[in-house]
Amino acid sequence: MSRYRNLALFLTLSVIWGTAYLAIDAGLATLPPVLFAALRYDVAGAALFAFALVRNDRWRPRTLAEWRLVAVGGLLVIGLNFAFLFSGQRYVGGAIAAIVASTAPVLTPLFARFLLPDERLDARGVVGVLLGLAGVVVVAAGGSTLGGNLVGIVLLALAAVSFAFGTVLTERYDAPLSLVPTQAWMMLVGAGFLHAVSAVLGETPPLLVTWTPAAFAALAYLALVSSAVGYVLYFDLLDRLGAVEISLVKYVVPVVTALVGWAALGESLSPGTVAGFALIVGGFALLKGGDAFDEVVRLQARVSRGYNAENVYVPDSSARRDAAFGDD
Repeated sequence: MSRYRNLALFLTLSVIWGTAYLAIDAGLATLPPVLFAALRYDVAGAALFAFALVRNDRWRPRTLAEWRLVAVGGLLVIGLNFAFLFSGQRYVGGAIAAIVASTAPVLTPLFARFLLPDERLDARGVVGVLLGLAGVVVVAAGGSTLGGNLVGIVLLALAAVSFAFGTVLTERYDAPLSLVPTQAWMMLVGAGFLHAVSAVLGETPPLLVTWTPAAFAALAYLALVSSAVGYVLYFDLLDRLGAVEISLVKYVVPVVTALVGWAALGESLSPGTVAGFALIVGGFALLKGGDAFDEVVRLQARVSRGYNAENVYVPDSSARRDAAFGDD
């Protein structure tokens, strides 16, 4: 029974995070992209902040190191990441956005090589990173070499870069504030940054946008289901499966997005896009088999748990287990 329960929860989590990209597509039909991202993290940040007030004795940063950690995570991992991601998805479908976003864990050890002195990429890891980058190029060529598709893919690639770079910096600027309040403050800082960027870009203010039922539903789904429910499922599976197994959800998400988009919206993927995704997965497989993978797992834990439906990766080393789907 435990084996089937784990598999069912894993698939449920994959569906929740895979359909998040389709919810972004739905909201972008009427909402400005950066404002949409800001509103998502207004709601998600407020919800997690309320949870932090109830569950944690110390709910706010006090030291300079803690504020620096919150600022880096809020500005890079949430702010710039989602400004680029939501803006890029205006030009491409959710399935392609999910594929390009899946390069973030492949890029992480590349930044760690330069910013964390103790980290080194072996030859296998270097090849893995290069394969992942080649996959993005192939996805771009599979969609279009000119015009809006390429603009969207570039923006999505910048989102992956921002996420990976921010992840490594949060490891470099470690601080003792516990996880939930840290993530809540990162969300709120990121939301504030996104509102500022939205204003600078001249996007329509929140009170003047066209609030259709689809826009409300997309916002509620992303903030509450994709973030809140996904957060609970993620931690439950983390305890049961361990870091390596739960990390595989990152590569199931684009498949779910593509299948749901095809079945519900009639979307399709070009052979070039599928080939690019295969290269990205191949790059990840090489990293997983090399020395860099354990560090990728640990680094992503700093910022991934509980706030980022698209990029949530895996936990810290204290939560690892050797369990797999077949274990009781």
